[in-house]
Amino acid sequence: MDALTLSVQPLLLCAANAARVLGIGERHFHGLHSSGRLGPLPVRLGRRTLWSRIELEEWVKRDRSSVDSPTRRVL
Repeated sequence: MDALTLSVQPLLLCAANAARVLGIGERHFHGLHSSGRLGPLPVRLGRRTLWSRIELEEWVKRDRSSVDSPTRRVL
């Protein structure tokens, strides 16, 4: 392939990769999910539980835009 080769990013992420995308630990990610504070719902494919990369990114953008103060909210 040449320099124009596109980087392929998966549409669905396991918990470890979803946590990495959000910049949090996997344990914290599972805590957010089990407490209902994680916005996007997972998708089940066989035995795998996966989260949509797009929904995670949109959730972060929505959460960020809902904050009125210049300080960041803690997840």
